[in-house]
Amino acid sequence: MKNPARIGMVNYINTAPIYEIWKEKQLPPNWQVLEGQPRQLNELLLAGKIDMGFVSSFAYALHPERYQIFADLSISATGPVGSVFLFSHLPVEELDGQLVMLTKQSDTSIRLVQIILEEFYRLKPCYSTGAVYGPDSVANKAAAVLAIGDDALRISHAQSYPVQLDLGEAWMRQTGLPFVFSVCVVREEFLTSQPEEARRIREMLLACRREGGIRMAEICQVVSDRIPMDHAACTRYLHAIEHDLSSVKIKALETYFSYLIARKEVPDTALPVKIFS
Repeated sequence: MKNPARIGMVNYINTAPIYEIWKEKQLPPNWQVLEGQPRQLNELLLAGKIDMGFVSSFAYALHPERYQIFADLSISATGPVGSVFLFSHLPVEELDGQLVMLTKQSDTSIRLVQIILEEFYRLKPCYSTGAVYGPDSVANKAAAVLAIGDDALRISHAQSYPVQLDLGEAWMRQTGLPFVFSVCVVREEFLTSQPEEARRIREMLLACRREGGIRMAEICQVVSDRIPMDHAACTRYLHAIEHDLSSVKIKALETYFSYLIARKEVPDTALPVKIFS
């Protein structure tokens, strides 16, 4: 048997159009999936405990020498994403000097909300990191909270904040571009040893994405109860999530990285991005 190919998969419903199909397939036994939140997968990839998978775009930019990005795969949105929100008790313009609580689950969205607040709105909030939903939540200490994924869907459904700033929409309003929240990357070491295996895995992910698009109504029926949300809302949400990486999205990704480089948060070697096909 070949050495295992350890594949990271985000455990939010935003990957359902790919992952629900993937789980039905008869796959090689050495293809092993590890589920996790984006930050968990970032850490596993950096530690060499997974070989490839969907991770925060920021994770690639932080160590671009270690990875390549699978062509035509992402978790992205053109405009509102519906699951990455700044929830606020105050108008966004009044958050200068206020406490903003940041989810622990995403590195990309933390930097995105900071770019939006500091570069687009010219604000200087105070930040803290902690649980923003559930029994351990510390959200009541803050004027606003950043939430992503399934937590953001649940908070949005509860309608407990008068202001809900969709970060995908805010980014597009300023830049005119989509936003790429997550990319599917592969470690350079794996590419050196098993390039054809990496190519086969990428092709299977693309095949699952195509089939998932055709079976979207069925997938929504399966996953909507996990939030919970009604079938129509789940359908609207998953149709807003995109899983391609077109040339305009590569431009969007590099624009985001340009902000990070200017803010000295990632090395300038993050540009241009390296694509594996």
